Amino acid sequence: MQLTAAVSFLTILQEESMSVHTCAHSFLQVILLHLEHRDTGVSNAWLETLLSAVELLPKETLRHEILNPLVSKAQLSQTVQSRLVSCKILGKITNKFDAHSIKREILPLVKSLCQDVEYEVRSCMCRQLENIAQGIGTELTKNVVLPELIELSRDESGSVRLAAFETLVNMLDMFDTDDRSQTILPLVKSFCEKSFKADESILISLSFHLGKLCHGLYGIFTPDQHLRFLEFYKKLCTLGLQQENGHNESQIPSQIVEQEKKYTSVRKNCAYNFPAMIVFVDPKNFHMELYSTFFCLCHDPEVPVRYTIAICFYEVSKLLNSGVHLIHKELITLLQDESLEVLDALINHLPEILELMSTGGENSVQENKFSSVPDLIPALTAAEQRAAASLKWRTHEKLLQKYTCLPHIISSDQIYYRFLQRMFTIMMTNNVLPVQRAAARTLCIFLRYNRKQEQRHEVIQKLIEQLGQGKSYWNRLRFLDTCEFIIEIFSRSFFCKYFFLPVIELTHDPVANVRMKLCYLLPKVKSALKIPADMHLLQQLEMCVRKLLCQEKDKDVLAIVKKTVLELDRMEMSMDMFQKKNYEKDLLDQEKEREELLFLEMEQLEKEKHPSDGRLASDKSFEKKRRDSRTSTQSLSKNLPISVPGPSSSTASTSKEIKKSKLTRSQSFNNQAFHAKYGTLDKCASKSSTLAHTSSVSGLVRTAMLSLTDDSFRTRNASSVPASFSPNPVVPSTSRGPGNTADPKSSGSKDAQPRKATLKSRKSNP
Repeated sequence: MQLTAAVSFLTILQEESMSVHTCAHSFLQVILLHLEHRDTGVSNAWLETLLSAVELLPKETLRHEILNPLVSKAQLSQTVQSRLVSCKILGKITNKFDAHSIKREILPLVKSLCQDVEYEVRSCMCRQLENIAQGIGTELTKNVVLPELIELSRDESGSVRLAAFETLVNMLDMFDTDDRSQTILPLVKSFCEKSFKADESILISLSFHLGKLCHGLYGIFTPDQHLRFLEFYKKLCTLGLQQENGHNESQIPSQIVEQEKKYTSVRKNCAYNFPAMIVFVDPKNFHMELYSTFFCLCHDPEVPVRYTIAICFYEVSKLLNSGVHLIHKELITLLQDESLEVLDALINHLPEILELMSTGGENSVQENKFSSVPDLIPALTAAEQRAAASLKWRTHEKLLQKYTCLPHIISSDQIYYRFLQRMFTIMMTNNVLPVQRAAARTLCIFLRYNRKQEQRHEVIQKLIEQLGQGKSYWNRLRFLDTCEFIIEIFSRSFFCKYFFLPVIELTHDPVANVRMKLCYLLPKVKSALKIPADMHLLQQLEMCVRKLLCQEKDKDVLAIVKKTVLELDRMEMSMDMFQKKNYEKDLLDQEKEREELLFLEMEQLEKEKHPSDGRLASDKSFEKKRRDSRTSTQSLSKNLPISVPGPSSSTASTSKEIKKSKLTRSQSFNNQAFHAKYGTLDKCASKSSTLAHTSSVSGLVRTAMLSLTDDSFRTRNASSVPASFSPNPVVPSTSRGPGNTADPKSSGSKDAQPRKATLKSRKSNP
């Protein structure tokens, strides 16, 4: 009841439910009355309420209601608890008064409490001196506070000396150079020398503040003092590791365990301060002065120490700059660490670390990416497998998300053979949805930056067959997730060319959840279309939506379909020409499409160049063409692949664009034998991009592509979804069942005859 009341009073005051004066009159006396409650928990709760309320109370109320009674409460005749409360209140209210009032009314009380007979009171008052110094200014701090700190630093109680040391470190910025060199530095040296003889808790505090201390005193050390502090830090980094055969025989096991915990805390604090110590010795001297210490921290037997150094690894890499290659092996060590906590800490900044490692600083050669670290890829794959085998799926998800940086770090072939296939496996077999989605997005990034068209087609084919046409509805749901990422990452033309038809095929999926998820995706699918080039795709989309409205039997799916229809009607279609409303989106999409074309040209260059310098040449060519593409927008835009707007477009310009599209494809694949396993992909792409290729498809397949039937979508045959790429794959735009006949009613009989006539005329006049 007391705890709840303390929180409630503060809430009323903070939310200004009533005026401050009313609150002070009604509640303040109650709060002050309970500050000396016999229960320590209740007393501390009311004290926290009072300290928080100090910021809201007017100055006069503080003076009359709190400061004046404090004079009597701080006397030696009062209880220890009363004097401890007085110390904390003095540290809080000092900033509310001017320097003259502080000097006249508060400082005498502060001096009295610093000389208290009880060490708890002296320690508590010592920790409040930092707040008091901020309120009285540098002059009074130097003349009043500093002498008190010096005296407290020589106190007989270790806790008081520790409090004085920590307060001095926190106040270093408030003292000038003379005070630091003549007063504070001797005190710090004495404290460090005596720390090993004192309790281990002092070593814990000293190791935690050592980085701030070295930074604050930097510039006033003599070379000898600089070396002594560095050696002191190195000694703390290995504290407790030298005792191989146990401890003192007089110690009992519980004491040994407690001592080892304190030693671990000291080494953990040293790992926390390691970046500050690099600055202290200068990064140029890292290899000679601190590398051995860094090695010990990365191989420390205790997980908290390795966890902390993993957190600091990115800061260390930034500080070393061109010397980052010195810690390559430690990166591999932490990636292979047996503790997933260490791995989780390291991967928070893994992309930045790998980027620094790959560039190697300002003076390195970029093409030698990780040539000196052959174990990087095995370490990354082993880390992922270790995370996958554990129950910590969030770490696994985070690691997969960070893998999206790999296309900028290692080669496309290395990603394809060592990582991309693993993403497929995760999507197909993992049971955690966030992990599957992370793998799907990472796979799309890998596909985006893949440099070989044959590999890209194989991945696309695998996505369509094993996910989009998979036997498990769970795989088909993941296919829709993947298509959502493809719309986000790739250009609109890429999605329409390869994935539009397999996506709308799922409108006839037998599982309601798949149809429901597809309905949510349809607005994004429509946003990927351009008018008039994709008018025929828009017609197919509208036809599928109409079928859903007319034939859907599941009430939940039907409700979502109706909402989706309204959303689709409100959407504005993107045009081939830039519009003011969608200018930024259109410009970004055009840039994506240009880069996709440049990847095709890079592949051609890699084939023409010598294999040894192919990657370097392609990198340079890619960057050059990206720069050229930004300065010559109109010239490149003419070379973009343009989809045929539909069967009714039979003008001379359309025929010219079809020929140009054929020429582009023939140039891209002139050195490749297009195997039968890509038949599905070609038919899907040709259906969505141009109708000219349709004439080469057999009559049965052409009929299936041009007539979308209910039966063909609902019937499923296990033989139509092969586990690997079959030599005679099923066309994605058709059904999964091989034995379905076309239904003129469901396929749109109005469209069927004109399309056949167009194809026939093209076939007769090639």
